[in-house]
Amino acid sequence: MSGHSKWATTKRQKASTDAAKSRVFARFSRLIALESKKTAGDISSPGLSSAISRAKSVNMPKDSIDRAVAKGMSKDADALEQIVYEFYGPSGIAIVVDALTDNRNRTTQEIKHLLSKQGYELSTPGSASWAFTKEKNGKYIPAEQTVLEPSEDDEEKLTTLLTLLDEHEDVQTIYTNARGYENTRDEDSGD
Repeated sequence: MSGHSKWATTKRQKASTDAAKSRVFARFSRLIALESKKTAGDISSPGLSSAISRAKSVNMPKDSIDRAVAKGMSKDADALEQIVYEFYGPSGIAIVVDALTDNRNRTTQEIKHLLSKQGYELSTPGSASWAFTKEKNGKYIPAEQTVLEPSEDDEEKLTTLLTLLDEHEDVQTIYTNARGYENTRDEDSGD
């Protein structure tokens, strides 16, 4: 009966699900801590209350939310910093990555390394964001005239690249101007 254990299959699936849930919770914890830092822990402020409601929508535990709010008010919160990376992917698709980190140098080097392994490199600020309109809430929406249709081969490369970026713990949101990939992680749904 070797290899037919139902428990082994369940254990693998649970480990995969738990890892994905952990990444989502870590992202929301950082976002909540940043908003808490900005508002000195005022839960009634729009930014912090929005971050908390989005975290609750993905079933983040209340004690984890409370810890994130407290961390934002502590002296450790000074280290949290928001960074925007821009570059071009396959088919000349503009990609903007919004990251939240406690160590700018580490995150930048990790993103550079990840991109170089895929054959891409970071661009200068503003070089890819021109293809988007930035809304008041900080989201980037691709301008209608800049939306591109990736080829079948490039679509596979783009999916691989976006998956690798999505797995990085400091990455909050990824925006592209590729049709069908406009916002690869909608924080409201927790994807």
